[in-house]
Amino acid sequence: MRGRELVGSNLRRLRIERDISQERLAFDSGVDRSYLGGMERGEENPTVDILDRVAATLSVPVGELFLPIEGKVPKGLRRGRKPSNA
Repeated sequence: MRGRELVGSNLRRLRIERDISQERLAFDSGVDRSYLGGMERGEENPTVDILDRVAATLSVPVGELFLPIEGKVPKGLRRGRKPSNA
């Protein structure tokens, strides 16, 4: 697996494990949502600064994005917005 694909798969896995949408993660980390989606698909080549921001938002060390994947990456979250808790 190429580096970009590995980072993207780990990013998606961590995001889904935490039940966070791409939109929310992108907003909280200050990254464009379409760029974040491209990162997950292995199409973008993010800088270390972007990886640092995304990892910090996910509360993981940046090195966790480079760990070998064991098992399958989850398919994704249910489509649509979550109801607000307000």
